[in-house]
Amino acid sequence: MSVAQGLLRFETGGQGLTDITGEVAGWLTQSGMRTGVLTVFCRHTSAGLLITENASVAVQRDLLRWLDRLAPESTGYEHDDEGPDDMPAYIKTLLTGSALTIPFSSNRLLLGTWQGVLLAEHRARGHSREVVLTAIGE
Repeated sequence: MSVAQGLLRFETGGQGLTDITGEVAGWLTQSGMRTGVLTVFCRHTSAGLLITENASVAVQRDLLRWLDRLAPESTGYEHDDEGPDDMPAYIKTLLTGSALTIPFSSNRLLLGTWQGVLLAEHRARGHSREVVLTAIGE
Protein backbone atom coordinates (compact mmCIF):
# COMPACT_ATOMS: atom_id res chain seq x y z
CA MET A 1 0.00 0.00 0.00
CA SER A 2 1.30 3.45 -0.96
CA VAL A 3 0.17 7.02 -0.46
CA ALA A 4 0.69 9.96 -2.83
CA GLN A 5 -0.35 13.50 -2.00
CA GLY A 6 -0.42 16.69 -3.98
CA LEU A 7 -1.94 20.14 -4.27
CA LEU A 8 -3.65 21.79 -7.23
CA ARG A 9 -4.39 25.52 -7.42
CA PHE A 10 -7.19 27.08 -9.43
CA GLU A 11 -8.07 30.71 -10.12
CA THR A 12 -11.81 31.23 -10.30
CA GLY A 13 -13.61 34.07 -12.03
CA GLY A 14 -16.35 34.43 -9.45
CA GLN A 15 -19.44 32.38 -8.75
CA GLY A 16 -19.60 29.37 -11.04
CA LEU A 17 -18.50 25.81 -11.68
CA THR A 18 -15.08 24.89 -13.05
CA ASP A 19 -14.49 21.43 -14.49
CA ILE A 20 -11.23 20.22 -12.91
CA THR A 21 -11.51 16.59 -14.05
CA GLY A 22 -8.57 16.88 -16.43
CA GLU A 23 -6.25 18.37 -13.83
CA VAL A 24 -7.23 15.75 -11.24
CA ALA A 25 -6.76 12.91 -13.77
CA GLY A 26 -3.41 14.39 -14.85
CA TRP A 27 -2.17 14.49 -11.28
CA LEU A 28 -3.23 10.86 -10.78
CA THR A 29 -1.28 9.83 -13.89
CA GLN A 30 1.83 11.65 -12.63
CA SER A 31 1.50 10.05 -9.18
CA GLY A 32 2.25 6.62 -10.62
CA MET A 33 -0.54 5.04 -8.60
CA ARG A 34 -2.39 2.31 -10.51
CA THR A 35 -5.30 1.13 -8.35
CA GLY A 36 -6.91 2.57 -5.24
CA VAL A 37 -8.95 5.45 -3.93
CA LEU A 38 -8.45 9.16 -4.48
CA THR A 39 -9.67 11.80 -2.04
CA VAL A 40 -10.15 15.30 -3.45
CA PHE A 41 -10.45 17.96 -0.73
CA CYS A 42 -11.18 21.69 -1.12
CA ARG A 43 -9.38 23.81 1.52
CA HIS A 44 -11.98 26.60 1.62
CA THR A 45 -15.24 27.39 3.43
CA SER A 46 -16.76 29.31 0.51
CA ALA A 47 -15.98 26.89 -2.32
CA GLY A 48 -16.89 23.22 -2.72
CA LEU A 49 -16.58 20.14 -4.88
CA LEU A 50 -19.10 18.01 -6.69
CA ILE A 51 -19.36 15.19 -9.18
CA THR A 52 -22.06 15.83 -11.72
CA GLU A 53 -22.91 15.65 -15.38
CA ASN A 54 -20.24 17.51 -17.31
CA ALA A 55 -21.46 17.29 -20.91
CA SER A 56 -24.26 19.88 -20.78
CA VAL A 57 -23.57 23.41 -19.56
CA ALA A 58 -27.34 23.69 -18.91
CA VAL A 59 -26.93 21.25 -16.00
CA GLN A 60 -24.36 23.57 -14.43
CA ARG A 61 -26.55 26.65 -14.92
CA ASP A 62 -29.53 24.81 -13.37
CA LEU A 63 -27.43 23.76 -10.36
CA LEU A 64 -26.21 27.32 -9.79
CA ARG A 65 -29.77 28.70 -9.97
CA TRP A 66 -30.94 26.01 -7.52
CA LEU A 67 -28.16 26.90 -5.06
CA ASP A 68 -29.03 30.62 -5.37
CA ARG A 69 -32.67 29.86 -4.51
CA LEU A 70 -31.65 27.83 -1.44
CA ALA A 71 -29.13 30.38 -0.17
CA PRO A 72 -29.85 33.77 -1.74
CA GLU A 73 -27.72 36.84 -1.20
CA SER A 74 -29.49 39.15 1.20
CA THR A 75 -29.05 41.37 4.19
CA GLY A 76 -30.96 38.90 6.36
CA TYR A 77 -27.89 37.02 7.59
CA GLU A 78 -26.23 37.94 10.87
CA HIS A 79 -22.82 37.02 9.45
CA ASP A 80 -21.93 39.34 6.56
CA ASP A 81 -18.34 40.32 7.41
CA GLU A 82 -17.21 40.12 3.78
CA GLY A 83 -20.44 41.21 2.12
CA PRO A 84 -23.85 39.83 1.16
CA ASP A 85 -22.38 36.75 -0.58
CA ASP A 86 -20.36 35.67 2.48
CA MET A 87 -22.88 33.61 4.48
CA PRO A 88 -24.70 32.26 1.39
CA ALA A 89 -21.31 30.96 0.19
CA TYR A 90 -20.84 29.01 3.43
CA ILE A 91 -24.31 27.49 3.12
CA LYS A 92 -23.67 26.50 -0.50
CA THR A 93 -20.40 24.85 0.53
CA LEU A 94 -22.31 22.75 3.05
CA LEU A 95 -24.62 21.67 0.23
CA THR A 96 -21.91 20.90 -2.35
CA GLY A 97 -19.43 19.46 0.14
CA SER A 98 -15.71 19.87 0.65
CA ALA A 99 -14.42 16.40 -0.26
CA LEU A 100 -14.94 13.65 -2.80
CA THR A 101 -13.80 10.04 -2.88
CA ILE A 102 -13.17 8.54 -6.30
CA PRO A 103 -11.95 4.99 -7.00
CA PHE A 104 -9.32 4.52 -9.70
CA SER A 105 -7.96 1.56 -11.64
CA SER A 106 -5.30 1.21 -14.35
CA ASN A 107 -4.27 4.76 -13.43
CA ARG A 108 -7.72 6.13 -14.46
CA LEU A 109 -10.53 7.69 -12.46
CA LEU A 110 -13.52 5.35 -12.43
CA LEU A 111 -16.04 8.10 -13.15
CA GLY A 112 -19.17 7.37 -15.14
CA THR A 113 -19.41 8.34 -18.81
CA TRP A 114 -21.00 11.74 -18.14
CA GLN A 115 -19.45 12.48 -14.75
CA GLY A 116 -16.93 15.19 -14.06
CA VAL A 117 -15.25 16.71 -11.00
CA LEU A 118 -16.25 20.33 -10.58
CA LEU A 119 -14.95 23.06 -8.30
CA ALA A 120 -17.82 25.27 -7.16
CA GLU A 121 -16.90 28.89 -6.48
CA HIS A 122 -19.63 30.34 -4.28
CA ARG A 123 -18.28 33.90 -3.90
CA ALA A 124 -19.19 36.73 -6.29
CA ARG A 125 -15.57 37.62 -7.06
CA GLY A 126 -12.78 35.31 -8.13
CA HIS A 127 -10.42 33.63 -5.70
CA SER A 128 -7.34 31.43 -5.70
CA ARG A 129 -8.48 27.98 -4.56
CA GLU A 130 -6.45 24.99 -3.36
CA VAL A 131 -7.49 21.37 -3.76
CA VAL A 132 -5.58 18.63 -1.91
CA LEU A 133 -5.34 15.21 -3.59
CA THR A 134 -4.53 12.05 -1.63
CA ALA A 135 -4.28 8.72 -3.44
CA ILE A 136 -4.10 5.49 -1.44
CA GLY A 137 -3.41 2.26 -3.27
CA GLU A 138 -0.80 0.55 -5.37
